Amino acid sequence: MGKSSFVKGAAILGVAGLLVKFLGAAFQIPLGNMIHDTGMAYYGPAYYVYTLFLIISTSALPVAISRMVSERAAVGDYAEAHRVFRVAVVLMAAIGVVSFVIVSSASGWFARMMGYEQAQLALLAISPALIIVPIMAAYRGYFQGLQNMKPTAVSQVMEQVFRVIVGLALAYYLFNNAKIDGIFANFNKYGQGAAGGTFGATAGSIAGLLVVVLIYAASKKAIRKRIKQTKDTVRQSAKSIMATMLKIAIPITIGASIMPIMNILDAVIIKNRLVSAGYTSVQATSLYGQLSGFVSPLINFPQVLTAALAMSLVPFISAAWKRKDTYQLTTNTALAVRIALIVGLPCAFGLAVLSKPIMLLLFSYGDEAGAMSAAPTLAVMAFGVIFLSITQTVTGILQGVNKQSVPVKNLAIGVLIKVGLTWVLTGIYVLNVRGAALATVITYAVVSVLDIKATRKYTNVKFDWNLTLARPLIATLVMTAAAFVVYALVSQIIDLRVACVIAILIAVIVYAVMLFVTKSITREECATMPGGNKLVGIIDRFSRK
Repeated sequence: MGKSSFVKGAAILGVAGLLVKFLGAAFQIPLGNMIHDTGMAYYGPAYYVYTLFLIISTSALPVAISRMVSERAAVGDYAEAHRVFRVAVVLMAAIGVVSFVIVSSASGWFARMMGYEQAQLALLAISPALIIVPIMAAYRGYFQGLQNMKPTAVSQVMEQVFRVIVGLALAYYLFNNAKIDGIFANFNKYGQGAAGGTFGATAGSIAGLLVVVLIYAASKKAIRKRIKQTKDTVRQSAKSIMATMLKIAIPITIGASIMPIMNILDAVIIKNRLVSAGYTSVQATSLYGQLSGFVSPLINFPQVLTAALAMSLVPFISAAWKRKDTYQLTTNTALAVRIALIVGLPCAFGLAVLSKPIMLLLFSYGDEAGAMSAAPTLAVMAFGVIFLSITQTVTGILQGVNKQSVPVKNLAIGVLIKVGLTWVLTGIYVLNVRGAALATVITYAVVSVLDIKATRKYTNVKFDWNLTLARPLIATLVMTAAAFVVYALVSQIIDLRVACVIAILIAVIVYAVMLFVTKSITREECATMPGGNKLVGIIDRFSRK
């Protein structure tokens, strides 16, 4: 369970996550073009409420399951590991049902409380997923605890495929053709389109659950064989297993809930502050829709790799911690933070320097004015990717060493800063939603510094900041300059969208080369990754020149 194992585990989830995010872009981008920034202003709040309740049931318990299964599997107790899984399915199903009842019955209250009444229909459409996703997460956590990331990856992809197909088709139909009668007759086309989009999550969750259950059924023979081979050990009661899960999960859940709560507060604060600054209610809704519907999906895209890294880290860090394997603990911790920066730095600078052409490329087909208006906000918020990448990764490390409450406290501090800064900065007319974006960047910067300090304290890791930060930053600056120059030159002679694509491709190539030039990635580390031998061959050929 060394460096090679967790990098490969992260790579499996990362590849699947990239595909999921691409599919997500294939959903959010045309959805934004289809229902415009106003429709996205209703889609966002509904999704934030859904995310809050989903996090309560899925953010922490799968981590707890993964950790508890991993600890038992590490000592060969596969029977007890499977009992953990069985108890988890029951617990998560119960939590899911409660969440569904609350959200569906209080959907109107949530929509009115946030100031977006048209979001009620979207909430009703997405609420059934709250029953299904927690059960699916229990299966994923079990497989991850056995260090098998493939079932999670396959089910994630299938879930997203159905979300895209069903969500877009239904959003298009409801936005353009349908008129819902009865108690929903007051919902306009924007509210109906948003509801079609959110129902995609319900359809996707059904598909994802079916896939992971089928994989489990196909693996049942091997699972039973391992269970039979387990020697008699002391068995925990179901009550004791559940109590242990909750002990691990509650601090993580509180921490994970902070983000959607912050998003819900943003939905309320931003609109009110924009109106108080002098914008009309319609303008404020549009500006908020640009932030939540156009900018946020792009900022979330780079998180797929760091989220996969964090998810893969937990069982490996936990196992090393339990075995008191200091070398594996500190080595994997240092490598994880470096990978987070290698991913986060170029994404942040690239989104910032190409903010306008990227917005033009992705969102100008249905709402060009909204896309161009959102570009300056993207340029500001892009730098939050750096700190968010660090925070996600380090949170996984701290969870692995049984310090899950530490990132919760740090994030809580960040939220207090975020609320205050958003209130002040968004109320400045010339800043508008860019003030909220700046508040987000500052918040994640503070949280990432606090998390890094905690990681050094609890793992005794010593970061080589020249290798971890300076070298990737040099590679990123060279890449950024190349992207800017290429776009500036090429956009003079061809379509701006095509020029943006060319600039991005050149930037990727330049960055990859500069990682080798600056030795941000070592030959040994490349060899541990899937397809690593080919990468090593490229490095060797490059180094001989």
